[in-house]
Amino acid sequence: MLRDITLGQYIPGDTVIHRLDPRCKIILTILYIAIIFCVTSPVWYVIPLAYLLVASRLSGLSAKRLLKSVKPLRFLLILTFLLNLFFSTGTTVWVQWGFLTAVHFSMRLVFLVAGTSLLTLTTSPVALSDGLEKLLSPLNIIHCPAHELAMMMTIALRFIPTLIEEADKIMKAQMARGADFESGNLLKRAKAMIPLLVPLFVSAFRRAGDLAMAMEARCYHGGEGRTRLRVLRYTQSDLWALLATVGTLLATIFAGMWLK
Repeated sequence: MLRDITLGQYIPGDTVIHRLDPRCKIILTILYIAIIFCVTSPVWYVIPLAYLLVASRLSGLSAKRLLKSVKPLRFLLILTFLLNLFFSTGTTVWVQWGFLTAVHFSMRLVFLVAGTSLLTLTTSPVALSDGLEKLLSPLNIIHCPAHELAMMMTIALRFIPTLIEEADKIMKAQMARGADFESGNLLKRAKAMIPLLVPLFVSAFRRAGDLAMAMEARCYHGGEGRTRLRVLRYTQSDLWALLATVGTLLATIFAGMWLK
């Protein structure tokens, strides 16, 4: 299951999506989230589905790769479906248990995870950090440390695959010594994960200390006076991508208002 987690992973490439400005991709992701929340009926998920398939095609990533990011959340999806099924009220007899509501919220979660994972899969941590810093730079007016915030978020995102790999190694080492992480009910499997957390936290703190020492050794003092090898510039592709996303958002709003 750990290998199915794609959050924080980056797949290098030279596609249209990879070449987009990271600031534009962050804005597109925010607009995509708005599209998901503007869907008022499960039927109209065909609009974000078409958008996601086109983006997946342009990025060189298969739809299977995006759906793989949803797999670790299968228990959360089942729980979301059941909660909405039994604790929501329907408007007709056959959906009295809130079946459509359960499907609606479950699909929303699937589209959110699959779509947002496209951002990290096609954007390097360095580019993502630069894009976040540029977007947060207006906060410098109120003395908000935009560079430090962007750096912290990017480092946290970048360390997710590293911690997953470390957890996988620890799990295999303990399984070789007789530990069982796969049999039993959900509660028993959760208790079996407790011995995994202690060495994982120790490893995480050790890596954080090593990173802090490395940054200090390189005289890192924040973003003041810092220059960049690659200057971010918007291109015509960014404009077309933004227009297409805004058009998709307007189409979703129109479908929810007039085509119920």
